[in-house]
Formats: sequence, C-alpha cells, structure tokens
Amino acid sequence: MDSRVGGVVSIKVAMLGCGTVGAEVVRLLHEQAGDLAARVGGSIELAGIAVRRPNRHPDVPADLLTTDAAGLVASDVDIVVEVIGGIEPARSLLTDALRAGKSVVTANKALLAEHAADLFAAAGSAGADLYFEAAVAGAIPLLRPLRESLAGDRITRVMGIVNGTTNYVLSEMDASGAGYAETLDEASRLGYAEADPTADVEGYDAASKAAILASIAFHTRVTAADVYREGITAVTPADIAAARTLGRTIKLLAICERVNGGPDSAAGEAVAVRVHPAMIPRGHPLATVGGAFNAVFVEADAAGSLMFYGQGAGGSPTASAVLGDLVAVARNKVVGGRGPGESSYAALPVRPIAQVDTRYHISLDVADRPGVLASVATVFAEHGVSIAAVRQQGRSADASLVIVTHSAPDAALRSTVDKIAGLAVVHEVVSVMRVEGEEP
Repeated sequence: MDSRVGGVVSIKVAMLGCGTVGAEVVRLLHEQAGDLAARVGGSIELAGIAVRRPNRHPDVPADLLTTDAAGLVASDVDIVVEVIGGIEPARSLLTDALRAGKSVVTANKALLAEHAADLFAAAGSAGADLYFEAAVAGAIPLLRPLRESLAGDRITRVMGIVNGTTNYVLSEMDASGAGYAETLDEASRLGYAEADPTADVEGYDAASKAAILASIAFHTRVTAADVYREGITAVTPADIAAARTLGRTIKLLAICERVNGGPDSAAGEAVAVRVHPAMIPRGHPLATVGGAFNAVFVEADAAGSLMFYGQGAGGSPTASAVLGDLVAVARNKVVGGRGPGESSYAALPVRPIAQVDTRYHISLDVADRPGVLASVATVFAEHGVSIAAVRQQGRSADASLVIVTHSAPDAALRSTVDKIAGLAVVHEVVSVMRVEGEEP
C-alpha cells in the first residue's frame, strides 16, 4: 500500500490515541521527519490520528484528527501505531489491521500479555509485522535484543525492576524511612503515580510485562494469568529496616526463569514467572536502581549476564521506543522484508509458585522464654525447610525473632509459616518477605 511520489517511497501511518505518549510521537515525527526518512529509505506520512475528543488536542492539526478509529484503520495506510492502552477496542482494531496486512506498532502491555498469540496469528497469516518494544521498560532496548540479538542463545533467567512507580515508592521508603501511604502520595504529587495506582502498586503492570518477557525469552506462550503476583501495599518501614539490618534493600521484582520441569515436560524443563517484593543484597546492581528507573538482568548460556538500564516510563522515553519500532517496520515495508514473528515452539509448562524454590525472611513476635527457638525450629524441620540465619532480640516479656531460610519449595515455606502462626509461643507473624540474591 505504500505510495511513491517522484520515485520516493511514502509510508502512511495511522495512529490510535494521542495522550502523553501519542502527542510526543506526533511531535517527534514532525521534528525529525528528514532524519527518519533517511533512516527508513522513504518518507513517513502521518495519515490520521484517532481520538475520542478532538477538541482536547489543539496542538495537533485538525485535519489529522478523527473519532472514527475503525475507519482510519480500514483506510489506505501501511502501519497502525496504537497507544490507547487497554484490551478493547485496541484488540479488535489491531486484529483488523493485521488481517488486512497492515503492520502494527503497539505499546499495549496488557493486550499483549493476554492476546499476543491471536495478534501474532493474524500478523503471520497476512505477512504483517507486530512490534512492541515500548510495551516493556519504556526507552530501554530490551525486547528486540531478546527477540533478535539473543536468538541464537539459551536464556535461563530474566529478573528486574519493570515498574517505575513502585520502584520510586520503595526507593524513597528506604531512603527516608517513611511509610508506604505517604510515599505513594508524594509519588502522585510528582507525577510518578497514576490517579488510580492499583495496576502499579498491586503488581498487575509488572505481571503483564513479566508475561511478555517470559514468552520471548523462553519461546513459550505465557499470559498474565500464569504470573504469580504480589504488590507492595503491605511493605512496611519495619520491613525496610529489617532488610537494611541484613545489608539488603527491598525491590518489586519480575522474575522469569527456567526451572527443572520434572515428568510433565518432555524437555525436562518448565518456566516459572513471578512478581513480588523481595530483599536483595545492597551490593547487587539492581539495589542501586532508584527513582522511577527500570533495570533488567538477562542471563544466557553463552552471553552470560547482561543488564539493561534506563527510564522505564514517561512520554518521551516511551515515544522513543515507539519510533524505534516504527522505523524498523517502515524499513521492512520499503525493502519488502519482515521482522520476527512469534516463537513459541518450546511450549514449556508454566510452574506454579507453590513448586518454585524461593527463600523467606520471616519476622515473628514471640514469648521471651526458654524453648521458643527450639519449638519454631522443629516446625521448620517438619516441613523440610533449612534455616540459614536466626536473629533474636528480647523485649521485656516478648522477643523479636527473625529467620532467613535456605531455598525450598514455596509451598513448604508457606506451610511452615502457617504452622508457626498457630504456635502458642508465637504472638504474631509480623512479616514474610521473599529473599533473592546470594545465600548467606
């Protein structure tokens, strides 16, 4: 569908949405038109922008704006850029575009985490491209290295900070000792948190991104429903202080890894994907990632350990990733090529969190009398959980007991905590936090 004017290829682009990211994409398309054309090998023409309320976009030429998103997608365009978010109408619009042979660039993590297989199928049947670098970690080049640069390697683990809001909150709690609620209020005031921060602080945003990362890294279809998820709303200043005592800090981590699959996998492997707060050593590179920044570690057999770091959200960083995809797709249109499609050949089973080996930091309020530690230790032994470190501090008739475990199946650790909570000598299980990083 690309047109030629004076022998020069013109790629027509339709954009769905013109919020913070979309407006920045429009600005950059106009300001960098010459450079982008040189990189693509043809001009990029913005054919139209679908929005709900055209009067809210006074800086955009009125002749580009339309409320008919379906009509714009069906028009004579080559590429559809989607930055509206959510499942519908994005899913229907992008499926229609792909089926019509129009390539798609999207930043929609929620849609990809639920319906990537359907979108890839539509793209594959029509020979169209589906690019989505902006869906995970904003401006950080992460997905394309996983899809292309490391395509000849075997990735074993992807772990990182993929949500800027929660990282800002936890970083500030660690730096100031403030509580969760007041720190979240500050994040909202500074623009780091949405008016409704639920998707961020409850881990839904990170879980969607983890599903995308795991799908690409392990050549296996993983949806958001497959991801174990915990948010940061229960993290307290006491948890932060306890982590500091151990030389650690707390981060909300997305962890995607290959694990021993057992008899349910022909390859003897499975995939485990989880999002939860965890204590990590202060010497770990992820511990120094502050504010709203993102960072992701990738471990591969041949390449070893790689770290990707940068701004994970915001209009300009995300627009940078969208434009990078747009240039790549436009190049493919010019030369008649295609980018990578879905790679799900491995089809590894997804291991539930209960069967995944993790480590716990457990803080207890207990009676301060002889035999308490022995009673607690007996419960650990009964569940086959080994204790790595213990710290006990007396307070009048009560005591604080902190236990860090060695690795064990999460179900065994959880059962241990439940049993301990019922002991007469235990007044309260104050907190339970997973631990990542080197074992003591």
